[in-house]
Amino acid sequence: MRITLIGIGAMGCLFAGRLSPLADVVMLGRWPEQLAALRQRGLILIQPDGRSTHYAVRATDNPAEINPCDLALILVKSHQTKRAASQAAQLLTQNGLALTLQNGLGNLEKVAAAVGPARAALGVTTQGANVLSPGVVRHAGFGPVYLATQPVTAARLVEVARLFQAAGMETTLVERVDELVWRKLAVNAGINPLTALLGVPNGFLVENETARQLMIQAAQEAAAVARAQGIALSDEEAAGQVLAVAQATAANRSSMLQDVARGAPTEIEPISGAITRLGQQYAIATPTNELFGHRVKQLETGAWRFGADPVANLQWLLSHQED
Repeated sequence: MRITLIGIGAMGCLFAGRLSPLADVVMLGRWPEQLAALRQRGLILIQPDGRSTHYAVRATDNPAEINPCDLALILVKSHQTKRAASQAAQLLTQNGLALTLQNGLGNLEKVAAAVGPARAALGVTTQGANVLSPGVVRHAGFGPVYLATQPVTAARLVEVARLFQAAGMETTLVERVDELVWRKLAVNAGINPLTALLGVPNGFLVENETARQLMIQAAQEAAAVARAQGIALSDEEAAGQVLAVAQATAANRSSMLQDVARGAPTEIEPISGAITRLGQQYAIATPTNELFGHRVKQLETGAWRFGADPVANLQWLLSHQED
């Protein structure tokens, strides 16, 4: 299988490392330092148990250098989806498939608009990965992959699932796209903004009782909005899933925390922002997601920065909820 990985950040590198021994993989991205490191030295992937593996990956910023592919795996930030989808449309074979494994709402629709509904698919994963330095990525936590299938994509997704399984990633095919998206969104809503605001790895949210409650509240608000749309996601399920993912990826620094640390735009709008907007539409209160969205935007603009003590950051966050 010929695969183009669109996105050369932590998750793009994780999938490139896992898949490159099994398929013809090329990476496409725009991060200059990362591109230079991957070209010159290859990818070093540090496993959760501390072992390091070197992969001689191909990476480019020029789609014209890439041969037509069977699978375009989209792993960019949500604000880059439209560009990535356009690139996928240029690169896919006639029967190729563009698969988004991104966070947030609206990505599948953008991909389908570019490549056509019959060549677009959506999946979610709770795998955790961090870029330690250009070309060096730590696999910080295992998590399953779920691929949403429909009749027009089923045969191709079976092949993708087999490939992912062979690469050591637990993969399951499911039919409910909307339920899949909202279960992942609830997890993202609980973990990503709060880790970014406190400056902590995921595990802190499980260990600290106050942070744990905030994380659960955000996830359960997402579940309430999901139920208003007819999606079966109970408060108990949302709480259980967000806790399980935070525990399984305890060492991981969330993608939003990584974005904040390097001054990059975050995915707060398609996560907390989307939950808040839909909550207003369905007359459902989402105060925790509103708080997270407001404060992360302050982080993005430099209006506020977290300190070195996460407990003090948490106390400040709670004491300034109405600001």
